[in-house]
Amino acid sequence: MTGTDTRGLAALRPRLPSPLREVADGRFERHGVRLLLKRDDLIHPELVGNKWRKLAPNLDAADGRTVVTFGGAYSNHLRATAAAGRLLGLPTVGVVRGQELAELPLNPSLARCAADGMRLHFVDRSTYRRKAQPETLAALLRAVEAEDAVVVPEGGSNARAVRGCRALGEELGEHADVAALACGTGGTLAGLAAGLPAGRRALGIPVLKGGFLADDIRRLQERAFGGRRGTWSLDDRFHHGGYARTTPGLDAFADDFEQRHGLAVERVYVAKLLYALLALTEEGAFPRRTTLAAVVTGRPFP
Repeated sequence: MTGTDTRGLAALRPRLPSPLREVADGRFERHGVRLLLKRDDLIHPELVGNKWRKLAPNLDAADGRTVVTFGGAYSNHLRATAAAGRLLGLPTVGVVRGQELAELPLNPSLARCAADGMRLHFVDRSTYRRKAQPETLAALLRAVEAEDAVVVPEGGSNARAVRGCRALGEELGEHADVAALACGTGGTLAGLAAGLPAGRRALGIPVLKGGFLADDIRRLQERAFGGRRGTWSLDDRFHHGGYARTTPGLDAFADDFEQRHGLAVERVYVAKLLYALLALTEEGAFPRRTTLAAVVTGRPFP
């Protein structure tokens, strides 16, 4: 796989465009709202959902070099990068937040990364916060003996990834009035909004607390496209306590959705998205005859 040659990626046979399916749910229908599920979780069995869209352009740019990336102990992005490295024969290194984890048995998520051939390098939280600073990044690359590596940021969100996610909006096209997804680092929303046609909008549901994501999305669009693209907004009320946090109400909602529709609901992102869309529908946030498309960005692990 060299330059813009994507034959290595094509050999993985991604299911693109991903399926778009309507679900019959009386809780939405009584408000005159249609619910579609954009099944990005079906793109590839190991590079699930938006991870394929974000990683593919970065892996193509790697041109056989080591890929160094970052994440926490339960990072979906680290797992996807490790799996991609194994499938494509690319060496990968995961810089993991939390030096104390180096002394503990690997949790199932990190164990999967290691089994897929990823070298794990644990750093203290102060260093991790400074990872984007040039001197800190250079020291980290020296420490893992990968100074010529392709560096992919935490969550995979950079200009390449944002441009890769534009295809998601193009696939949705005129099918939905509002395209919604749960957001971590904001790269998928930045690309989705850019790919939607005029008159359609993107809605992001942040899964982290903090209220910082809007600025990050604006910066990502500026780097990818030179300025803001598309119509998008965020509603930060549905994080349920923060990243990977849950509540009894959220768990009960996800269990019920699974029973109604036969869909295994991933809790970190997808459950919060679907919960938010129902709450907003019941608040009257969407006019009657609105069609919502909820992007299913992942599935439960393991």
